[in-house]
Amino acid sequence: MRNKYGTEIEGPLRALVVREVESKRLTLQQASERYGVSACSIRAWIKIARSEGYAELYFHQRRTGLLRDMGRPKKKTLEQMTELERLQYENEMLRIENALLKKVKALVEEREARLYAIGHKPSKD
Repeated sequence: MRNKYGTEIEGPLRALVVREVESKRLTLQQASERYGVSACSIRAWIKIARSEGYAELYFHQRRTGLLRDMGRPKKKTLEQMTELERLQYENEMLRIENALLKKVKALVEEREARLYAIGHKPSKD
Protein backbone atom coordinates (compact mmCIF):
# COMPACT_ATOMS: atom_id res chain seq x y z
CA MET A 1 0.00 0.00 0.00
CA ARG A 2 1.10 3.56 -0.62
CA ASN A 3 0.31 6.48 1.61
CA LYS A 4 -1.13 9.74 0.34
CA TYR A 5 2.37 10.94 -0.54
CA GLY A 6 2.96 7.96 -2.82
CA THR A 7 5.46 6.09 -0.62
CA GLU A 8 5.07 2.39 0.09
CA ILE A 9 3.68 1.35 3.48
CA GLU A 10 5.53 -1.76 4.67
CA GLY A 11 3.96 -4.74 6.44
CA PRO A 12 5.29 -3.97 9.96
CA LEU A 13 3.85 -0.47 9.82
CA ARG A 14 0.51 -1.84 8.62
CA ALA A 15 0.41 -4.24 11.56
CA LEU A 16 1.33 -1.45 13.98
CA VAL A 17 -1.45 0.82 12.67
CA VAL A 18 -4.01 -2.01 12.90
CA ARG A 19 -2.96 -2.91 16.45
CA GLU A 20 -3.17 0.72 17.59
CA VAL A 21 -6.64 1.15 16.10
CA GLU A 22 -7.94 -2.18 17.42
CA SER A 23 -6.57 -1.54 20.92
CA LYS A 24 -8.41 1.81 20.90
CA ARG A 25 -5.21 3.83 21.35
CA LEU A 26 -6.01 5.70 18.12
CA THR A 27 -9.20 6.31 16.20
CA LEU A 28 -9.25 5.72 12.46
CA GLN A 29 -9.02 9.46 11.85
CA GLN A 30 -6.08 9.91 14.22
CA ALA A 31 -4.21 6.96 12.71
CA SER A 32 -4.90 8.28 9.24
CA GLU A 33 -3.47 11.69 10.11
CA ARG A 34 -0.48 10.34 12.06
CA TYR A 35 0.68 7.82 9.44
CA GLY A 36 -0.49 9.63 6.30
CA VAL A 37 -2.71 6.75 5.18
CA SER A 38 -6.35 6.97 4.21
CA ALA A 39 -8.95 5.66 6.63
CA CYS A 40 -10.21 3.41 3.85
CA SER A 41 -6.80 1.71 3.63
CA ILE A 42 -6.70 1.22 7.38
CA ARG A 43 -10.18 -0.34 7.30
CA ALA A 44 -8.99 -2.71 4.58
CA TRP A 45 -5.95 -3.69 6.67
CA ILE A 46 -8.18 -4.34 9.70
CA LYS A 47 -10.41 -6.54 7.58
CA ILE A 48 -7.38 -8.50 6.29
CA ALA A 49 -5.96 -8.88 9.82
CA ARG A 50 -9.28 -10.17 11.18
CA SER A 51 -10.00 -12.59 8.35
CA GLU A 52 -6.51 -13.83 7.44
CA GLY A 53 -4.33 -12.89 10.41
CA TYR A 54 -1.68 -10.26 11.06
CA ALA A 55 0.95 -12.20 9.13
CA GLU A 56 -0.98 -11.58 5.92
CA LEU A 57 -0.43 -7.82 6.33
CA TYR A 58 3.26 -8.40 5.65
CA PHE A 59 2.63 -10.16 2.35
CA HIS A 60 -0.68 -8.78 1.12
CA GLN A 61 -0.29 -7.00 -2.22
CA ARG A 62 -2.96 -5.05 -3.98
CA ARG A 63 -4.09 -6.51 -7.29
CA THR A 64 -3.60 -3.55 -9.60
CA GLY A 65 -3.07 -5.57 -12.77
CA LEU A 66 -6.64 -6.78 -12.64
CA LEU A 67 -8.10 -3.55 -14.03
CA ARG A 68 -5.85 -3.50 -17.08
CA ASP A 69 -6.99 -6.97 -18.12
CA MET A 70 -10.72 -6.43 -17.70
CA GLY A 71 -11.43 -5.26 -21.25
CA ARG A 72 -12.49 -7.35 -24.17
CA PRO A 73 -9.86 -9.98 -24.99
CA LYS A 74 -7.75 -9.33 -28.08
CA LYS A 75 -8.77 -11.23 -31.18
CA LYS A 76 -6.33 -13.84 -32.36
CA THR A 77 -5.09 -13.82 -35.92
CA LEU A 78 -5.84 -16.85 -38.07
CA GLU A 79 -2.26 -18.07 -37.57
CA GLN A 80 -2.61 -17.95 -33.77
CA MET A 81 -5.89 -19.88 -33.67
CA THR A 82 -6.05 -23.60 -33.14
CA GLU A 83 -7.75 -25.63 -35.84
CA LEU A 84 -10.94 -25.86 -33.74
CA GLU A 85 -11.00 -22.09 -33.13
CA ARG A 86 -10.36 -21.41 -36.82
CA LEU A 87 -13.20 -23.73 -37.87
CA GLN A 88 -15.57 -22.17 -35.32
CA TYR A 89 -14.65 -18.69 -36.60
CA GLU A 90 -15.19 -19.74 -40.22
CA ASN A 91 -18.55 -21.34 -39.27
CA GLU A 92 -19.67 -18.11 -37.58
CA MET A 93 -18.68 -16.05 -40.65
CA LEU A 94 -20.66 -18.40 -42.90
CA ARG A 95 -23.72 -18.08 -40.63
CA ILE A 96 -23.49 -14.29 -40.82
CA GLU A 97 -23.10 -14.37 -44.60
CA ASN A 98 -26.07 -16.76 -44.91
CA ALA A 99 -28.28 -14.47 -42.79
CA LEU A 100 -27.28 -11.48 -44.95
CA LEU A 101 -28.11 -13.35 -48.17
CA LYS A 102 -31.53 -14.31 -46.77
CA LYS A 103 -32.29 -10.66 -46.01
CA VAL A 104 -31.20 -9.56 -49.49
CA LYS A 105 -33.33 -12.29 -51.07
CA ALA A 106 -36.36 -11.17 -49.04
CA LEU A 107 -35.82 -7.55 -50.11
CA VAL A 108 -35.52 -8.52 -53.78
CA GLU A 109 -38.69 -10.65 -53.59
CA GLU A 110 -40.56 -7.79 -51.90
CA ARG A 111 -39.46 -5.36 -54.61
CA GLU A 112 -40.49 -7.79 -57.38
CA ALA A 113 -43.90 -8.27 -55.74
CA ARG A 114 -44.40 -4.50 -55.57
CA LEU A 115 -43.43 -4.06 -59.23
CA TYR A 116 -45.69 -6.94 -60.27
CA ALA A 117 -48.59 -5.41 -58.33
CA ILE A 118 -48.36 -2.13 -60.26
CA GLY A 119 -48.07 -3.88 -63.63
CA HIS A 120 -44.32 -3.88 -64.26
CA LYS A 121 -42.53 -7.06 -65.03
CA PRO A 122 -39.36 -7.65 -63.00
CA SER A 123 -36.09 -7.53 -64.87
CA LYS A 124 -34.15 -10.70 -65.60
CA ASP A 125 -30.96 -9.42 -63.91
